[in-house]
Amino acid sequence: MLKPEAIARQLLGADYHTLDEHTRNVARHIANRTRITRNPRTHRGVGDSLGQRAADAVARFGGSQEYPPCCALRDSPWERPGGSWTFIGLFVVVLLGWVGLNTALLTGGAHAFDPYPYILLNLVLSMLAAIQAPIILMSNNRQSEKDRMRAEHDYEVNLKAELEIMLLHEKFDQLRQQQWTEMLALQHQQMTHLAELLACANRTCQAMDVRSAASGDQRTVTGS
Repeated sequence: MLKPEAIARQLLGADYHTLDEHTRNVARHIANRTRITRNPRTHRGVGDSLGQRAADAVARFGGSQEYPPCCALRDSPWERPGGSWTFIGLFVVVLLGWVGLNTALLTGGAHAFDPYPYILLNLVLSMLAAIQAPIILMSNNRQSEKDRMRAEHDYEVNLKAELEIMLLHEKFDQLRQQQWTEMLALQHQQMTHLAELLACANRTCQAMDVRSAASGDQRTVTGS
């Protein structure tokens, strides 16, 4: 098993201590043979404060979409953003109720708590906008941080996949080189055995020729 330092030198061509944290993390995962992918559902919200979670909830209700449409977290009903239409619908209902209630009180001769031009309503809307805007900005900043973390995670996953493929290519090259070496050694052995067989056959033929020549000479002497 390779060490992270060896992986850094072999695959990245750099010293392990000169790499950034994400690349070192990838090298450690490759050396330990562990997976690097994480489920965002289980890691979401870990370490967040109550104010941060409240800002996310208000932003989701107010129309800030925290997750893209392709994200799997939309499958959960608690993770789907409320959307601007929900916020606008409730807002219209509150406004119509406020105006209708004060109009009904004025029409009936009663004292309206916020008569036309609805100064109290304007004050409430201004306060709501003043509070909602920084909360949505905080949530957008947090969403940017989450997007950065997702991009870093994607980088680690892609880098690990690339390095694993490089390691597989090197292993295939080593296996092919080993097979070629074994085939050459086997061929050399076969050639050696073939040369020995040829030499043995040549000696046998020479011996047979000598015996044949001796037998011919003996027949010639006997005949004479």
